[in-house]
Amino acid sequence: MDIREKMHSGELYLPGDPSLVPEQTKYLDRLYEFNHTRPMEQEKRAAMLKEMFAEVGEGCYIESPFYANWGGHHIHFGSSIYVNFGCTFVDDTHIYVGDYTEFGPNVVIATAGHPILPELREKLYQYNAPVRIGRNCWLGAGVIVVPGVAIGDNVVVGAGSVVTKDIPSNVIAVGNPCKILREINDHDREYYFKDKKIDWEQIQ
Repeated sequence: MDIREKMHSGELYLPGDPSLVPEQTKYLDRLYEFNHTRPMEQEKRAAMLKEMFAEVGEGCYIESPFYANWGGHHIHFGSSIYVNFGCTFVDDTHIYVGDYTEFGPNVVIATAGHPILPELREKLYQYNAPVRIGRNCWLGAGVIVVPGVAIGDNVVVGAGSVVTKDIPSNVIAVGNPCKILREINDHDREYYFKDKKIDWEQIQ
């Protein structure tokens, strides 16, 4: 098994291997350029994302600064995804995100892990596990998702939560460690925030 296969199979490998660093640095250079585009350069930014990411659908928007360990090379986005300021996607292996999902500021999606055994960390070994986030999710400000987690569709993850285990579809989950608070229900079709009612006649 070569080192690139190890990167994407959960095997231990050395991320500083000379066969990886030049390629990774090239992608990081492109990410640097993306983060230094102007807000008015929206067409340029959209074109750059299509070049930088493994996949990216239409209508995706990422606020700068955006951080990714492989410059987005292992990120797979559906359509109409929004990423707020200061998010970090540690894309040492693949990150999959479904359509219409939104990320609050300073969200961290991590695929890279480091062994518990100190001797292995001393030698700088690492392993990676993919993260999958479903369609139409909302991850609030400061959420952290650890390697190997899968989040279903229509999930709301409360601000500051640390997601260490899979989350099924159609729930609200909060906390550290993140746990299911409740299912999304009829109340949510009537109220969008506390006592604020949804005016369906005004919804386009």
